[in-house]
Amino acid sequence: MTGKNGWWHDIIGIGKTIDLSRYTVLAIDVPGNGYNNIAVSANYELLTTHCIAALFWQVIDQLGISQLYATIGGSIGGSIGWEMLLMRPKAMLHFIPIACSLKSSDWLIGNVKVQEHILKHSKNPIEDARMHAMLLYRTPESFRLKFKGQHSEGQYAVESWLLYHGSALKDRFSLSSYKLMNHLLKTIGFQVTSEQIQDFATHCKTNIHVIAINSDYMFTKQEQKSICDMLQQYTVNVHYHELHSVHGHDAFLIETEQLNNLLKPIFQ
Repeated sequence: MTGKNGWWHDIIGIGKTIDLSRYTVLAIDVPGNGYNNIAVSANYELLTTHCIAALFWQVIDQLGISQLYATIGGSIGGSIGWEMLLMRPKAMLHFIPIACSLKSSDWLIGNVKVQEHILKHSKNPIEDARMHAMLLYRTPESFRLKFKGQHSEGQYAVESWLLYHGSALKDRFSLSSYKLMNHLLKTIGFQVTSEQIQDFATHCKTNIHVIAINSDYMFTKQEQKSICDMLQQYTVNVHYHELHSVHGHDAFLIETEQLNNLLKPIFQ
């Protein structure tokens, strides 16, 4: 989480925005995510983000924790956080979903289907799926600024970059784990009904801080803004923020200064 290659390295630590000398941070792995040596069930398609959220609450209950100061997550982690909040609308003081949504969009489900097809039928499934996914995580403008049409030794720089990321993931991620995590993306909010959202909104006491990315193609700012607008109809204490970046979905991993500035008031 906060190691050399951790997503939260610039956010969490002694003296950082989420200061470990003041806060106890609990990070729970998704079982079978490829980083915890837990085998993925052959029936992984029965799992949903709702299941994972329920499992996370079981862990928290076992630890004897009745109230969370804050829950924060980016991408699918933030969507699992939404599922957790819907289950217990009074159990968090703050909820900070970053670059995510409480329900899978048609666009996301379509991309998951393409990924699924690659993972099942390609001769190099992890590498090929990863290369396709990188196009969803970034934007045309970020590629233009990064690669500038550079070409060397018979190959474009963008091609070398995609091949590198495909190969790198193969070395640290299993095919079964990739299939699971890809599958979970299309299950976000699958069991959530409009009645459940209405009931949640009338009972929610949590301060919700939605952080979208203006150039995100994976979870668009429009769908995240619409969540805020809908919840505000029920006087839920929800705030909308944006990271401004050319880097698309991956911006929450890149624009750490902007992210820190948005988080500091919550963790002062």
